[in-house]
Amino acid sequence: MDSLILVLHIVVSLLLIGLILIQHGKGADAGAAALGGGGGGASSSVFGSQGSTSFLSRSSAILATVFFITSLTLAYFSGKADRVDSVTQSVATEIVEQEAPADLPDLP
Repeated sequence: MDSLILVLHIVVSLLLIGLILIQHGKGADAGAAALGGGGGGASSSVFGSQGSTSFLSRSSAILATVFFITSLTLAYFSGKADRVDSVTQSVATEIVEQEAPADLPDLP
């Protein structure tokens, strides 16, 4: 369950980053009008003049909400995990006694 939510969290975060990078800022229209000089109708060809702004902002709000929910869920599951106070407690201890072979010669 944790890994499924983690994968969903990573996918949503990558989609959110991509969606934010696609959006243009508030000053982009003024720059396009100053440099283009003739209207700049290409920016509104896919969604209409105001359609892209509402679609992209609504999609980012939905992805941000899903990102927030998955973050809280992962935080909840990490708090429920068994905690180990020390690294030595997590390692299984086995005492192995090694005996020296009997056929070794005595050292001078």
